[in-house]
Amino acid sequence: MRKDVYKRHIENFDNHWWFESRKNIIEKTLQKYINKEINILDYGAGSGVNVGMLSKFGKVDIYEPHKETAKYLNKKYSAKKFKIIKKISAKKYDLIILADVLEHIKKDKKKIKELSRKLKKNGKLLITVPAYKFLFTKKDVILGHYRRYRLSEIKSIFNDFRIKKLSYFNFFLFLPISTSLLIYKILNSDFIDSVEKKPNYILNLFLFLIFNIESKIINFFNFPFGISILGMFEKK
Repeated sequence: MRKDVYKRHIENFDNHWWFESRKNIIEKTLQKYINKEINILDYGAGSGVNVGMLSKFGKVDIYEPHKETAKYLNKKYSAKKFKIIKKISAKKYDLIILADVLEHIKKDKKKIKELSRKLKKNGKLLITVPAYKFLFTKKDVILGHYRRYRLSEIKSIFNDFRIKKLSYFNFFLFLPISTSLLIYKILNSDFIDSVEKKPNYILNLFLFLIFNIESKIINFFNFPFGISILGMFEKK
């Protein structure tokens, strides 16, 4: 992770419309499938935006390979429900979550096979990833993304798992966001600084209210398209 990307995340994720809405969507999905206290691995936790929410479901091991971000997490999360780990041990988990992580991993299918060995029987793995290759822009390059995904590619990567949930999300904002991304792509513009920063209060609230609607309804059906993909998979 580039230093400017790390700093931008730390400075802007708190109450940011996108991070907050995604967190709520993940939480609602977990509520449907988790009904007891479990052991969780937040793999590639980033700035820790999901850690507090995940602790509602059990004890959370936090793994973040980026050294500067890991230092930040060590300072922020020291309660008994959290543990910062420097490497993945032989411990097995009930749930592993990769929230916008898989696209950063060159050999993504190999990594999922490795992580599947860290799951207990019937353990679950939840991912979110960016969708659609045609939306790949300079922003993806700067963020260290190797790719964006189609549903068929996710199904192929997780063909050894049972699919519990697989859906696009960020559906209601798809048109304005995708249009903006395509314009930036045509212009070959380096726009990451402006779009990654938290907008002013009114715009931030407006975007949150629209996006967060999806957390209320995502458990009832699958969205036909969206800026991102959410998947919940169970080890066979």
